Amino acid sequence: MGAYILRRLLLVIPTLLAIMVINFAIVQAAPGGPIDVVVAQIRGLNTDATARFTGAGAGDMQGQGGAPAQGGEERSRAGRGIDPAIIKELEAQFGFDRPIGERFVMMMARYASFDFGRSYFKGRDVVDLVIDKLPVSISLGLWTTLIVYLISIPLGVRKAIRDGSAFDVWTSGLVIAGNAIPGFLFGVMLIVLFAGGGFLKLFPLRGLVSEGFAAMTPLQQALDYLWHMVLPVTAMVIGGFAGLTILTKNSFLDEIGKQYVVTARAKGLAERRVLYGHVFRNAMLIVIAGFPAAFIGVFFTSSLLIEVIFSLDGLGQLGWEAAINRDYPVMFATLYVFTLMGLVMKIVGDLTYTLVDPRIDFAGRA
Repeated sequence: MGAYILRRLLLVIPTLLAIMVINFAIVQAAPGGPIDVVVAQIRGLNTDATARFTGAGAGDMQGQGGAPAQGGEERSRAGRGIDPAIIKELEAQFGFDRPIGERFVMMMARYASFDFGRSYFKGRDVVDLVIDKLPVSISLGLWTTLIVYLISIPLGVRKAIRDGSAFDVWTSGLVIAGNAIPGFLFGVMLIVLFAGGGFLKLFPLRGLVSEGFAAMTPLQQALDYLWHMVLPVTAMVIGGFAGLTILTKNSFLDEIGKQYVVTARAKGLAERRVLYGHVFRNAMLIVIAGFPAAFIGVFFTSSLLIEVIFSLDGLGQLGWEAAINRDYPVMFATLYVFTLMGLVMKIVGDLTYTLVDPRIDFAGRA
């Protein structure tokens, strides 16, 4: 097993490098760039956020990746009316006076030591920005994943046991309806109904905690935090449990039809013991083993629209602002970290399979 893990870890390097190369090339080909954002700021056409680009010195910006603002004629149009010396100075500050290949190599060399540089427009270290947003994303990802599992597993098992019954039919309708409703639309409905949008005002509309949170007792802080989490987590859960419910049901049905279940019933074992003592462990293998990847998936793809609707300043909103402002250090650093953790979680998922069922041996498949 150790050799298998080592092989998988070694494969992480070329996979990560290929993903970074592809995304770097896509950004290179895309129109627009940080220089265009700054030029627009100089002309008074952009938000005041770009005025903070001077907070990161030239040395901080060099070699952090990204593409020039635009190429050829398009760039000349973007900088029309601006002193060419200013454009050249901006290119030097952002590191765009270097060849593309050199910028990419410098960026990856820094990322290998987890040196992600500073944001172009916020004037702060990228690591500090990500750490500031983590509480929101961890909260959304953790609670959403836990609640999805707590709903989907019992519901899927019950649907499998009562396959074809009225319960199975009407719960299938609910699952399909929940999967069909976009989370952000459900979030808007929750705000209208329960957050003072026209009917009841039972839950807060903004933020992760209330004002004066630091002055509360630990119990009050916990209750206040959970109070703020109810609506956004509900909006994210509504469309997340459908796939896991169907997977649980199908896994259970597949196990129920196997010979060992027939043998256990023939020996006179109680139905409850057959289902939960024999079938459940095998049926839950694929569900439980997928938990690490499921959590990381929800954590890293926390809905941007949910964060915007409920005024939650998390990683989704950080990524959106970075894309709008062409803040390449933030864009590429978060891509690097998220991709790396995603690849590692794939390996953790394989290890989880072996822990749940020791009979599985990935190392011996070859």
